[in-house]
Amino acid sequence: MYGSVMDLLWVLSVSMLTVCVAIPMDAAAGSHSLFTCEPITLRMCQGLPYNSTFMPNILNHYDQQTAALAMEPFHPMVNLQCSPELRMFLCALYAPVCTEYGRMTLPCRRLCLQAKSDCYKLMDMFGVGWPEEMDCNRLFPDCDEPYPRPADLLSGSDSTESPISVQRDYGFWCPRELKIDPELGYSFMGVRDCSPPCPNMYFTREELMFARYFIGVVSIVCLSATLFTFLTFLIDVSRFRYPERPIIFYAVCYMMVSLVFFLGFLLEDKVSCNAASPGRFRASTVTQGSHNKACTLLFMVLYFFTMAGSVWWVILTITWFLAAVPKWGSEAIEKKALLFHACAWGIPGVLTVTLLAMNKIEGDSVSGVCFVGLYNLAALRWFLLVPLGLDVVVGVALLLAGIAALNRVRMEIPLEKENQEKLVKFMIRIGVFSVLYLVPLLTVLACYLYENSYRAIWETTWVQERCRDYHIPCPYQVETTSRPDLVLFLIKYLMMLIVGIPSVFWVGSKKTCFEWASFFHGKRRKEYALIWKQCGCLTSTEEMRF
Repeated sequence: MYGSVMDLLWVLSVSMLTVCVAIPMDAAAGSHSLFTCEPITLRMCQGLPYNSTFMPNILNHYDQQTAALAMEPFHPMVNLQCSPELRMFLCALYAPVCTEYGRMTLPCRRLCLQAKSDCYKLMDMFGVGWPEEMDCNRLFPDCDEPYPRPADLLSGSDSTESPISVQRDYGFWCPRELKIDPELGYSFMGVRDCSPPCPNMYFTREELMFARYFIGVVSIVCLSATLFTFLTFLIDVSRFRYPERPIIFYAVCYMMVSLVFFLGFLLEDKVSCNAASPGRFRASTVTQGSHNKACTLLFMVLYFFTMAGSVWWVILTITWFLAAVPKWGSEAIEKKALLFHACAWGIPGVLTVTLLAMNKIEGDSVSGVCFVGLYNLAALRWFLLVPLGLDVVVGVALLLAGIAALNRVRMEIPLEKENQEKLVKFMIRIGVFSVLYLVPLLTVLACYLYENSYRAIWETTWVQERCRDYHIPCPYQVETTSRPDLVLFLIKYLMMLIVGIPSVFWVGSKKTCFEWASFFHGKRRKEYALIWKQCGCLTSTEEMRF
């Protein structure tokens, strides 16, 4: 029996550690746009042999305004006429001739090499480097024709007379306001160097304010409940032995979780969001990665203790199983305490370090904390849904086996009436505690699954609503639009916090009241036991235990 239990622990450890393998975490979220030939508005490209262009260009500028900003460093070289080929070469890249859909016309390599050779020294004087995306030897065809070619001008004139509508999947284009310095390693909707807007992209400021105070109140309630459980344990450590000792560590984990959410309530969005930079045309964005030390610390504490709390619940079901099926005593179970602690703290530690190494920390603009899986669906699946789902399956299986064994003992072995009543009460407490834990945890899992299913639709809807404000491609042929309901998020946060409160129901008893009374009044326990017995509050058996 011992060997089977150890095998079960090993399978649990290995199964949870498999989520730490290298997983491609960036999933692109595509969107569709409608583009046509349009007149050239770039000042540098006026008066060319062609007068219409097509966006996006070869450098992935989605409109002429963006292309004009990218061309600004080259203006001095064009004005000084360092090369007769430079102006045409730049316009061929930034405002290419509009041809029929499906053709991408590039200037010849000779044009690129000539422009680079003529202007290289002058560019060096102005501190302008030759961009990598304009590498002459890699990108451009080996030919010796002028730009644009006669065939391009013919199709371009046809397009100008009767503009064609081009439908194509361009994906999500990161607005200039949401762009982030490349060295930070941010990503949003599959686009690098981009971050979600802050405040939250789905809710109004009034809704966010209500949600923040709601989370703050619930975190205070949970913090008070779990702190009471932990302090009750400290008053009399010997009272809570195995198999019920894991409840104390479980309470400690959720005490830390509620503390982090309370700190998020106090900090508002100071940690979870980056400050806006109007001078650089940057809006306030969600914090990502480990460059923000405060955000990293909140993430480490919150994720580590969330995972540790769920593992401690699994260990609690294991200890109940050992006590019910092979009839292990408290001393025998306690000998395995080191193994329990290694699993309960080691597995969450490995998962936390893995996320830090993968730089998958994300700020939560609703609660003010930092967590994982808020915008990255792959991280949500592998680092939240899989570990928590595995904990539920293993824990419920062991719990049902233990309860079945206790029920068999009650039915088959003749017990004294008092002992049988104690066994029934113990089984009821196990059942109530398990339901009070499982219902919130399963609700949280359901919320995560719902987010996983609808996040892409929410993001497409957000792009459709804000694309004109951000000057990015708008979606087209969107069959379904949807915005998340604030109630869904409130339920998720409520259940993440309320899952720690059941520990109070386990320690809540007359015995606990007696211990707190003797602690505050500083009197001997025997004196209080006598008083409580005289008033009928304690049985003689309970008095002997004191």
